[in-house]
Amino acid sequence: MNHIVEQFSHEDDRAIIVSLEMPESEEGDLAEFKELVTSAGVEILSCITGTRQTPHHKYFLGTGKADEVRVAVEQSDANVVLINHDLTPSQNRNLEELCGVRVVDRTGLILDIFAQRAQSFEGKLQVELAQLTRLSTRLVRKHTNLSQQRGGAVGLRGPGETRLEMDRRVISDRIRQLKKRLESVTKMRAQGRISRERNEVPTIALVGYTNAGKSSLFNRLTAAGVYVQDQLFATLDPTHRALDIEFVGRAVLVDTVGFISKLPHDLVEAFKSTLQEAVEADLLLEVIDVADPERDLKMREVTSVLEQIGADAVPRLQVFNKIDLKPDIEPHFELSETGVVKAVWVSAAEDIGIDLLLEGIASHFQKEHLSIKLELPPSEGRLRAELYALDAVKSEQFGIEGEFLLDLYVARYRIMRLLKEQPEATPYFEQYL
Repeated sequence: MNHIVEQFSHEDDRAIIVSLEMPESEEGDLAEFKELVTSAGVEILSCITGTRQTPHHKYFLGTGKADEVRVAVEQSDANVVLINHDLTPSQNRNLEELCGVRVVDRTGLILDIFAQRAQSFEGKLQVELAQLTRLSTRLVRKHTNLSQQRGGAVGLRGPGETRLEMDRRVISDRIRQLKKRLESVTKMRAQGRISRERNEVPTIALVGYTNAGKSSLFNRLTAAGVYVQDQLFATLDPTHRALDIEFVGRAVLVDTVGFISKLPHDLVEAFKSTLQEAVEADLLLEVIDVADPERDLKMREVTSVLEQIGADAVPRLQVFNKIDLKPDIEPHFELSETGVVKAVWVSAAEDIGIDLLLEGIASHFQKEHLSIKLELPPSEGRLRAELYALDAVKSEQFGIEGEFLLDLYVARYRIMRLLKEQPEATPYFEQYL
């Protein structure tokens, strides 16, 4: 399908970017759009701004502003126009005919960046599905003679099929194939989650606005070495790594795709299997760029996307990152009314406050922890070894007859799993369960 879904971003792309202030516009929209353009690898030649109350039916921009864009293209030798708004198919086509160059709207730009970033098989399928779903509603053929239909030759007589209809059918068939493949990938991912649940391994998902420092934090916590770059959507494919937390045990940390304002609906639909990691996590770490002047707006956007994908009910720990850029902020955490850490201030880049973050993560899982004082006879050396393997023993003393006097602090689910494997040990723990 590469001949149908075309990417536009190349090193020699030179763009005129256009952004209008409209009633629904947010502060920082233009700055974010410029970041998107830069992330796509496109050179910005000039920026045209303006104000409108409602979109113009033909050009979205209005006739005067559209003509201003045309002149700018001619004078600057630009080969693409990037619009910080979503255009209808006819508006896109009219602007292209007027300016004589490609015109790409905001959603098209984001889809192209995703196409550049996707590395995994699943990510590439998701991007292609989003692109084709969008293309299926915008497909037109310029200068196509609709009378040129199949038919007339032996075996092909009849009403025939236009070339436009053929493309739509091919795209529709490909969309069905992609959805079927993604269903298989989703089932495999679900099996992995079921396996973790069966082994009672908690999952922690990193979420947040793109470029807030999720991947840097992921690397700091797990030494994973995933790609980190100061650009939007530097990481697209989810990455899983084990994370050992004191007195909690092993958990799985997941780095997910970053969010952005006005996230295209097609992307949300296509990336549901990836975003499902956030929906089914036991804890979300919402990474926030504390130095970002638009952080409150971006926090609202993250909350909106979490609600959109059904992850708003998952317990959330806010991680205010990049405090190294704010000298007046020291690493610290904030407790909720129940004594659980609800926010922590850190710097992933400078390794500041990470110990506080690990304490905060532990506090969420320690709500179901047990403090146990256990006396085991010398014959229970195997059970004692299992408790040490669970990292459950805080301290140990020995009785006068060689018995083990253990002070334990351990998650309830880990004891329950141990008792499934060694039911004969149940009498030692009955009073605590």
